[in-house]
Amino acid sequence: MSNREANYIKKLRNSGLRPTKQRIKICEALFDRDKTFHFSISDLMKIIKNLHNEKISLATVYNTIHAFQKKGYLKEINLGNENSFYDTNTSLHHHFYDEQTKELIDINSEEVELKKIPTPPSGKKIEDIEVTFKISKNI
Repeated sequence: MSNREANYIKKLRNSGLRPTKQRIKICEALFDRDKTFHFSISDLMKIIKNLHNEKISLATVYNTIHAFQKKGYLKEINLGNENSFYDTNTSLHHHFYDEQTKELIDINSEEVELKKIPTPPSGKKIEDIEVTFKISKNI
């Protein structure tokens, strides 16, 4: 067993999931990368099919992604209008969202300066701030 596979098994178990062959293949598609990976569930389904020439049930993919998200291995980026992306970079950072290509692009958190932050409602605190700039082709 490789170090990567051992790491995937550990992530799966830490997330409360049994490390099946299919879930390990999902891990390979998610984490066997040099760069941050932004994806939708449908993107991931296509990648798994192309990468492994194997069909993994949508339910298995959803359950694995949501378990990883709850455990903090993935971050969900909701763009409204039912568009959700997931990000393998769980550190604090911001994004550009290209409306033509449907692509998320990382922005280093030091490149965004927030001048005024609202006071949260009574009994609540701000846990995190992430900004997504929607961009389109300059006409």
